[in-house]
Amino acid sequence: MRKYLIGLPAFILAFGVLSVSVLRSAGVRYVFASSSPSPSPSKTEKEINVDYKFPYPGKIMPDSPLWSLKAGRDIAWYKLSFTPSKKADLALLFSDKRLLLAKSLFENKKPDIALSTLTKGEKYLEMAWNNEEMARKNGEDTSAFLLRFANASLKHRETIEEMLPLVPEDAKPEVIKIEDYSKNGYKAARDALNSKGIPSPIDPFDGH
Repeated sequence: MRKYLIGLPAFILAFGVLSVSVLRSAGVRYVFASSSPSPSPSKTEKEINVDYKFPYPGKIMPDSPLWSLKAGRDIAWYKLSFTPSKKADLALLFSDKRLLLAKSLFENKKPDIALSTLTKGEKYLEMAWNNEEMARKNGEDTSAFLLRFANASLKHRETIEEMLPLVPEDAKPEVIKIEDYSKNGYKAARDALNSKGIPSPIDPFDGH
């Protein structure tokens, strides 16, 4: 009972911070033309299939009235995880889920909220890397996470390439820019693995 009472102030503080974060993130809005090009098979779909399994993204979508509660829960969960390695795991989980949700929103012709979701999801990918790096500097063996993160980054890039045919023309430059998170994430993980003498996953985009 005592440990729960000790943790209560931290929990209250986290929820105060997340409330501000949720309200701030709610201000991000994109507006694009309602029409979008018809989906067509991309080079990525035909030639690249990264071996990485995404988690189930859940039934609550970012356009649901309940989304702010789910996003707030994620923020609280992240902030109440006190080790960098745990934060890295959670950030990657949240990033994976938001990527799938963004793709679904593009498929359902909701590009404004899809782009907002994709942006926040790929920022979580960057947060995962930053926390891994901190854990590694603290002396933790993060080799297994680095391998998973490298594959995840490649899969994120693959998925973003797949959704590009669904994106309105005026939004494509922004989506292509967001793709840099996964490109840079893979390169950073590859270099960290190589420094440990561990072979990194092969980049199937090399030369494309």
